Amino acid sequence: MKKAILFDLDGTLLPMDEEKFTRYYFSMLCEMTAPLGYKPEDLVREIWKGTAVMVQNNREMTNEEAFWRHFASVFGEDKLKDKPVFDRFYETRFKEARPSCGFNPLAKDAVAICKDKGYRVILATNPIFPQAATYERIRWAGMQPDDFEFITTYENSTSCKPNVMYYEEILEKRGLKGEDCIMIGNDTTEDIAAEQTGMDVYIVTDCLINKNKTDLETIRHGSFADLLEYLKQLPDVK
Repeated sequence: MKKAILFDLDGTLLPMDEEKFTRYYFSMLCEMTAPLGYKPEDLVREIWKGTAVMVQNNREMTNEEAFWRHFASVFGEDKLKDKPVFDRFYETRFKEARPSCGFNPLAKDAVAICKDKGYRVILATNPIFPQAATYERIRWAGMQPDDFEFITTYENSTSCKPNVMYYEEILEKRGLKGEDCIMIGNDTTEDIAAEQTGMDVYIVTDCLINKNKTDLETIRHGSFADLLEYLKQLPDVK
C-alpha cells in the first residue's frame, strides 16, 4: 500500500522551458549584483560550476554550504559578505522571472487528489535553489508551500538528483520506505533514479527531458491529463 506521492516541480507541476527560464533568471541576477563588481559572464559561469558542486555533494554538507564554499574559492572569502544581496534577490526580484514559465491548472488538482485520498505529498524538486526561490515557483504553479508535507531546498538537503542519496534522505527524514512512495517527474535521468530506493515512478511527458533516450515503454508515463486519471484510480490510504 502506497503512503506518499513525491512530485517534481520544474517541468512537472510547473511547465517550463529551462533555457528560457535560465535566461530570465540570470539576466536579473546579474543586473542586481553588477554594482558589487561581478561580471555577468564570470558570475553565470561560477553559478553553473557551483550547481555542479551541489550535484556532486554526497551528504557531506548542505547544498547551500557546498555552493558557497565554491563561490568563496573563486571570488574570495570576503565576497561571502555579499550573500545577503543574493538572498534578497530571491526574495524580491526573482518573482519577475514568472513570465518565463507556463501554467498548468491541473497541477493543483493533482496534488489535491492525492491529499483527498490520504496520501502524504512531498515536493521533491532538485534542491539547487534557496527556499525563497522554491516557494516562489510553487506559487507560480498555483499552490502554496503548505500544500506539501516537505519541500527539498538547498538549505535542507545534502545531495541532489540523480544521486540516489537524495531520495534516501527524503525517506529518512519523513520516516518512509521506498516501496511506500510514487515519484512523479519529467526527467528520465533525475526522476527515474528514485527506482533505486524501491519507489514506483511516473514520468510526465508534457515537458519531457530524456537526454539519455530512455525507453519509456519500460516506465509508467503519460501526459499530465493521463497522470490525473492515474491518480484518480489510486486506492484511498486506509
